[in-house]
Amino acid sequence: MSDYRALNNAIPVAPLALVVMKSAESLGKDVDSIISKKRKNSREQFVNTPSIIDYYKKSYIVDVRCDRFGSGEGKAVFNESIRGKDIYILIDVCNNSITYKMNGFTNYMSPDDHYQDLKRVIGACAGKARRINVIMPFLYEGRQHKRSSRESLDCAIMLDELYNMGIDNFITFDAHDPRVANSIPISGFDNYTPPYQFIKALLSCEEDLIIDKEHLMVISPDEGALNRSVYFANVLGVNTGMFYKRRDYTKVINGKNPIVAHEFLGDGVDGKDVIIMDDMISSGESMIDTARQLKGMNAKRVFICCTFGLFTSGLKMFDEAYEKCYFERVVTTNLNYLPPEIKERPYYVEADMSRFVADVVDFMNHDVSMSYVHTPEDKIHDIINKYNMRQNFDFDGEKHNG
Repeated sequence: MSDYRALNNAIPVAPLALVVMKSAESLGKDVDSIISKKRKNSREQFVNTPSIIDYYKKSYIVDVRCDRFGSGEGKAVFNESIRGKDIYILIDVCNNSITYKMNGFTNYMSPDDHYQDLKRVIGACAGKARRINVIMPFLYEGRQHKRSSRESLDCAIMLDELYNMGIDNFITFDAHDPRVANSIPISGFDNYTPPYQFIKALLSCEEDLIIDKEHLMVISPDEGALNRSVYFANVLGVNTGMFYKRRDYTKVINGKNPIVAHEFLGDGVDGKDVIIMDDMISSGESMIDTARQLKGMNAKRVFICCTFGLFTSGLKMFDEAYEKCYFERVVTTNLNYLPPEIKERPYYVEADMSRFVADVVDFMNHDVSMSYVHTPEDKIHDIINKYNMRQNFDFDGEKHNG
């Protein structure tokens, strides 16, 4: 809580401005509303004084457009002044629901299109903003982060390009490989993970979980997700295991080597509830195969927790796997665009990240320590203690009438 006291005693770097790209409209509006409510109720003695101009506003979202010409070319236009503002650009490069016209045809925006619009907005700032900060939850080209043959390093090139354009901070979530920050060693790169939101969402929909080594395990579906799984297991005080993906490196299908088999390493899961942790669900084939094998090893229940639910092959295979009882729940965040129909599925649970993103923006705008959002262990332990004691509290620590 000392971090919140530091926040209350700090003056913002500059007046806050949110640039919410169309791709992140839903999340951006929630973040804007949370910040506005927080600031309305805090430090009233300082609001709208000369030292803190526009500290409280009904909305911090600035009016900006990304227009398209008939040829498909684009431009960004600010319809209000941003001079001296501390700008936070929120973008979802994986939102495939947005379209534009080109030569009379309807095109769906790709990650490349979203990234170009981001650069247009940064270019439109034209050196007038006090700071430019980019919040890109799903890291653009995050899976193309290392070179194993003569191939491009798209993620590193992107980060280098944005800092050359003049951004001050880059914020992302659960980067596929956080070591990509080494490509910009003297620049600001923050990578956050949502373990608190995962456990909060899971405990809110399951009433009979027993969180100890005898009843629960955390599983990594591959070696790449091991670090996040080990961290989550240690915080929960349970054991962890890992599946090793055996691939056929003689073939490339859809840009990757096909998986031949999953091999399990770890203690037995017989009769235990299992949480599978990963950064994303892409097509979902690997995740469902992992859940199927765990059920074949006599796991009691399987819960899938992934930061980003892309569902690139649709929901049919998840529906079929749920009917076969391969898993109980799929938990993802609202940091990226989700197909609307997934919220109608009985197995889906959303981990809301809007308050977390609002805290990140608020802390950075005041230029105070981010340790509170970096280390949520105390919050996780607190919520687990309340759950285990079955107290009449909601998960924000306030009494309710349930």
